[in-house]
Amino acid sequence: MKLKIKYILFIVILHVICLVMSYFVFETHKLIFLLAEVFILVSVVISISLYQQLISPLTYLKQGISAIKDRDFNVKFLSTGKKDVDELVDVYNRMIDELRTERTKQEEQHFFLEKLIQTSPTGIIILDFDKQVKQINPKATEILISNPDVLNQQIHPMPTGTSKMLRTDGLHTYKIQKSRFIDRGFERIFIMMEEVTAEIFAAEKGVYSKVIRMMAHEVNNTVGPVNSIINTALAHKKLWQNDSETMLKNAMKIAIDRNQNLNVFMRNFADLVKLPKANRKNIDLNELIKSVSDLMHFPAIERSIQFNLELPTSTYFISADAEQMEQALINIIKNSIEAIEQHGLITIKLNPNRRELLITDSGRGISEENAEQLFSPFFSTKKDGQGIGLTLVREILLNHGFEFSLKSYSTNQTVFTILF
Repeated sequence: MKLKIKYILFIVILHVICLVMSYFVFETHKLIFLLAEVFILVSVVISISLYQQLISPLTYLKQGISAIKDRDFNVKFLSTGKKDVDELVDVYNRMIDELRTERTKQEEQHFFLEKLIQTSPTGIIILDFDKQVKQINPKATEILISNPDVLNQQIHPMPTGTSKMLRTDGLHTYKIQKSRFIDRGFERIFIMMEEVTAEIFAAEKGVYSKVIRMMAHEVNNTVGPVNSIINTALAHKKLWQNDSETMLKNAMKIAIDRNQNLNVFMRNFADLVKLPKANRKNIDLNELIKSVSDLMHFPAIERSIQFNLELPTSTYFISADAEQMEQALINIIKNSIEAIEQHGLITIKLNPNRRELLITDSGRGISEENAEQLFSPFFSTKKDGQGIGLTLVREILLNHGFEFSLKSYSTNQTVFTILF
């Protein structure tokens, strides 16, 4: 039973009792009866007034509670002129002002945090208690679309509170951090995926540049004097008059050839370090592809490998350094030929609408363990490989700002993609 009903029942019963008692004195004491009736009427008026004064604060409280339940912090009460009620009204109004200010502050902070998460260059994923994706920003979505297995195979097995470096498709490198926080009493997993590809490439280039310069210096200092001594010895005809020295003479000539090969070997490394800034000009990519395919035609024919060119009929211009792009395409096609070994097909497809070049070969493909190391300096799957071919391609395409990837989609389908 509500408090106001109890109060009304109490007042009604009390006044009914008074009326009944005054009725018994009606015959003997009429004056007292009249005075009693007046008293009862005055008591009723006073009771009603007190009821209104007592119920009024409760009404305000009820309305205030209803507004708070509805999260409406704009409802405020006016002063009534009654001290007790006004004190309650004042407390409520100040509480509402604080709540409204706090809510506005939290909404602003939440909006800022949400905006920060959505525009962050770092991939952010929030998992719920069941490890299901609760929130994900555009950068993380982009990463997961390119690498759909990363979440299940790489991130979920990670212990909370740890970090690791992850390299995907041999090109992109990400620093993954996994931590947790408490949201409304429940644990949430917070994952940050920061791309550090540029930093890794810069660090790699700094290291191998220093190594190559040291190697080139030592090789040149050794090969030059040795060749000079051998050539001087070969120039003295008296030393070779005896036919028995022919084998030694041939050996010295072979030594000179080997030294020249060593110079070429080091020059290849030096070219990787000294790659100049791209001298961009408008070049017809159609003609460049045809020129490179003609150049690589005979090495391909020797292995019974055919070229299939799917090029647009009209010219297609790109802004690029012709010499660098030619070298990049030669290295890519050369790798495709070596991957096929014997009897296969290389398809070169240019899509002007998507600004995309696809070079597909029917070779043996790329194993999972080698995929992460593809563009690493000095890494090669060939027995006599130097490991600079794809690194040079990487540097040339990065030099131009072109996006690229190398993936095996099946045993006989490996695709090198370049986006202009």
